[in-house]
Amino acid sequence: MDGKILVTGASGQLGSLVVSELLKRVAPEQVVALVRREEAAAPLKEQGVEVRMGAYGDAPALAAAMKGIDRVLLISGSEVGNDRQAQHASVIEAAKAEGVSLIAYTSILRAEESGLWLAVDHKATEEAIRASGLPFAFLRNGWYTENMLMGLAQSLEAGAFIGASGKGRYASAARADYAEAAAVVLTSDSPEGTYELAGSQSYDMEEFAAEAGRLAGKEVGYADMPEAALKDVYLKSGLPEVVAHMLADSSAHAANGDLNGSSAELEGLIGRKSSDWKEDLAAAYKAL
Repeated sequence: MDGKILVTGASGQLGSLVVSELLKRVAPEQVVALVRREEAAAPLKEQGVEVRMGAYGDAPALAAAMKGIDRVLLISGSEVGNDRQAQHASVIEAAKAEGVSLIAYTSILRAEESGLWLAVDHKATEEAIRASGLPFAFLRNGWYTENMLMGLAQSLEAGAFIGASGKGRYASAARADYAEAAAVVLTSDSPEGTYELAGSQSYDMEEFAAEAGRLAGKEVGYADMPEAALKDVYLKSGLPEVVAHMLADSSAHAANGDLNGSSAELEGLIGRKSSDWKEDLAAAYKAL
């Protein structure tokens, strides 16, 4: 792969990892990072990466950012509920106008049939990419293990994790696993396709809580509740409405298997099993 690869959202949690993985596979001058803020550019420039400025909704900036680009990784916008479909469409339009050879997109597991509220934007973005006529690679990422670790300290203090997923299983993988898979696809000779990506192990919330309790040396349970009650707890804890809705909805749909999946394609891309959730949990606990 000799052309330039543009990574959008390159200073973000996933984007920065993708850039690092790309640098293991191609020369620094082949990697271009798109960021919104000047202060985010320095760490990328230190790696020898060209940085271009532009937000997802800024058409002129995106047009300039696409100049000379061969392949694009559109990392889904982080501002859930803030018209992500329109933001993604602006990136797709700029890529099409410049005639890039491939657009890759970080979507969600089984986007077309997923019941998750999060899947609505992803499905619409996939449809927009198909309609553009551009060759594409859909990286349908499953749940991130990091999502499970965000409230670890509070859950351990309370002696319980909360959710609405019942016995539903999570086949999560670490963000680094998905980043590595993206870099493999972006540098592949035949990158086009739809990739259903999920972790090598699965667990339910009772198992997750029990392992957290084992690490902490205390009894930690799992309190299952209806989706509406879970959302209310999140709201009362101070989370914004859109975030509370997203988390409660995702947990409830995990009960239906929407966050479980086969690890075959992820393992095939990265050439190994994805990270062990118990080891990720132990590392998060150690860092508390």
